[in-house]
Amino acid sequence: MVLSKAVDFAVLNWNAWAPGVSSREDWLGGKAFVQAEKAALPATAPKTLQRRLSPLARAVFNAADGCRDGDKTLPIVFSSAHGEVNKSLEMLQSMQKGEEVSPTAFSLSVHNAISGLFSIAYANHQEITVIAPGQDGIAPAFIEALGLLQEHHSEVLMVLYDEPLSDFYPSQPFALNGPAVCALALRISLAGNGLPMRFSRSPARRDDGEHALQIFSFLKFLVSDDKALALGNHRHSWEWYKK
Repeated sequence: MVLSKAVDFAVLNWNAWAPGVSSREDWLGGKAFVQAEKAALPATAPKTLQRRLSPLARAVFNAADGCRDGDKTLPIVFSSAHGEVNKSLEMLQSMQKGEEVSPTAFSLSVHNAISGLFSIAYANHQEITVIAPGQDGIAPAFIEALGLLQEHHSEVLMVLYDEPLSDFYPSQPFALNGPAVCALALRISLAGNGLPMRFSRSPARRDDGEHALQIFSFLKFLVSDDKALALGNHRHSWEWYKK
């Protein structure tokens, strides 16, 4: 989908998880994150898969499960700048020490690992897209999800997630590292009972950081009384407007 004009949609439901943050007031007040906290796993997650879930995967499962509509399966857009790159680093460090790396460890470190586990856990055979948007932040996930809605789907589940990078990776002067693990799930449609929004290109030249930082910006926008949010980088900028 090439977004050439503003698109209206509705947020039917949303749910988010970050360590130590559990309410609207927490998000608005900038409550400190409890970094050691792990997301609780939903009861629907099979026990056979639970041991395979990293802290980031647990956050995704927690956020997405709270946004689902009963047992109904939906097409999903998963979006993460870094995915399980920290697990990949651990694997490479093990290889450097001469240790063997199991095929399971490798399969759980690829960018679509979490989406695969989620589709297994919920027997979801709908269309699933996993993107790594790089510098473009969260906007590509919205473009992909809105494209699915305009094709033939009545609802789409979006899941935006990232975790802080290992100190091995330089994060300065790059604005790519969020302050904590965070997952945000949104169930959207082109119309329906929910929060009506409009999404469009913005002519402004901005530098709001990459995906991990923009998740937090969008979450604060959701819970605030602000009517508009603009996010972007030096190439593209986008605006979300509450109607």
